[in-house]
Amino acid sequence: MSQLWQARFFTTVNQLRDLPGTTVPEIAFAGRSNAGKSTAINILTNQKGLAFASKTPGRTQHINYFSIGGAHVAQHRKDPTIVEEIRALLVDLPGYGYAEVSGTAKLHWQKLLGDYVQRREQLAALVLIMDSRRPFTDLDVQMLEWFAPTGKPIHCILTKADKLNQNEKTNALRQAQKILDSYVDEDGEGFPFTVQLFSALKRIGIEEADAKIIELLGLDRDDEAAAEPDDAQ
Repeated sequence: MSQLWQARFFTTVNQLRDLPGTTVPEIAFAGRSNAGKSTAINILTNQKGLAFASKTPGRTQHINYFSIGGAHVAQHRKDPTIVEEIRALLVDLPGYGYAEVSGTAKLHWQKLLGDYVQRREQLAALVLIMDSRRPFTDLDVQMLEWFAPTGKPIHCILTKADKLNQNEKTNALRQAQKILDSYVDEDGEGFPFTVQLFSALKRIGIEEADAKIIELLGLDRDDEAAAEPDDAQ
């Protein structure tokens, strides 16, 4: 059982000043409102409704935190999380890109996202969720360019890969890696950017994504047995 299956809702914030004072590593999930971000989080955590997918994409404008550790797997969702025992946090950032959101909300949203990904010291890496058929929109590139100067890893998950044939999958990966390789630091060195294909429907790439996120959070996969329910109880 993956340690990500331990994830449970921790808190939600709408202002940077309300971010939790935890010091454990965080991984943030970002992406367009229709790229399948909530579905990917729910599949990776093996929970149907952990990340909320609004019927009106683009409406959710809060940063939602999910804790890994600090609670027993079988513990009731309403029981308190032991903050001191949290080992890592998954962070669901607001989806972006829908015209229905008001101009004022967009400005707040943009500042919140930009400030969070650029300044949050606890943020270990960014998982950028993109539709494999329409990757690297202007807003995706903006997110990349906000985060790249931090020098931290970005792992791109190209969703809905079941919609592509084998040749299209190969080309999508090649083109995505080419774009990511074009980002270099002041010394001409490439950034730690990686990419993979993913499909919730066909369960493509789930183990690969799980392993990468566990690695980026600095969690030990050998400890995953400790997360298994005790059959003796």
